[in-house]
Amino acid sequence: MLKRIAMAVALLAALNCCGRPQASNDTVFVSNEAGYVTLVDGATGKIEGRLATGARPRGMAFSPDDKTLYVAASDAGRIEAWDVHSHDRLALYDAGSDPERFAVSPDGSTFYIASEDHSAITFTDLKTGKITHEVRVGPEPEGVAVSPDGNLIVATSEVANLAHFIDARTARLLDSVPVGSRPRFVLFLDDGKTVWVSSEQRGTISVFDAATHRIVKTIDLTKSFDIPEPVQAIEMRATHDEKRVFVAMGRSNRVAEIDPATDAVVRSFPTGERTWGIGLSPDESRLYAASGLSGTLTIIDLRANKVLRTVKLGGRPWGALAAPK
Repeated sequence: MLKRIAMAVALLAALNCCGRPQASNDTVFVSNEAGYVTLVDGATGKIEGRLATGARPRGMAFSPDDKTLYVAASDAGRIEAWDVHSHDRLALYDAGSDPERFAVSPDGSTFYIASEDHSAITFTDLKTGKITHEVRVGPEPEGVAVSPDGNLIVATSEVANLAHFIDARTARLLDSVPVGSRPRFVLFLDDGKTVWVSSEQRGTISVFDAATHRIVKTIDLTKSFDIPEPVQAIEMRATHDEKRVFVAMGRSNRVAEIDPATDAVVRSFPTGERTWGIGLSPDESRLYAASGLSGTLTIIDLRANKVLRTVKLGGRPWGALAAPK
């Protein structure tokens, strides 16, 4: 009898386990241009709260130790620091006019901010909150990233269609190279030796040699998609082993997966309307896609390669980043 009871309990536990979503290991922070950041449980899609940020939050980044979330409140002209776990606001940094995206130096000491209205990349010291340098670039800079060794910054000008190479140590503009129209995002790969720059309107990715600042190849997404929507390329994320790269495709309403070894589009995932920002769960088992026109967050299972669920957030979701709970 006891053996039968034990077997029944084990069976019931297994059924409960399989029938319900497993406990999440991450919280997804979704910036929303309506004026807040939504907190979403990565596994269940449950909305867990909001951070009341300054007006029009867009770009986000974590500190190197993943304990602090930084949010660019574009219309408030500042970057805000929030504690990832307590959700308390820790500090405000003056970021000039209309900051959109920014990068944090690998040592956590400096912001590199794309000041869209000022046509500059602004260096801000996190200890003092003071602007230390401004590097003039083309009109409406947006994408900005720093190499893993902290020596090179690459930024994009969406109006001038240029990728700018900047020495992070001297704040000197090294080079400006033409790319596809309306470049949006910068991704360093191969330990900083390679730089990918996405171009929204062309639906292409310019692949640079970081040392020479020259384009070595172009990945053309338009060749892989026969769809009525425009084929676009916006934000990009790579797994730690760099075997999978994901590209938010804007008004294409999907996310593409590229194999960096072959430059081929492996597959794509349907999302909401106008997918701008994407993020990976810490264990890289899920992808999160924020869609501004539909007001949704799409949660994608990267092990089964299928959409798990769509979470209705409202407003205008812009970016998505995930941190361990």
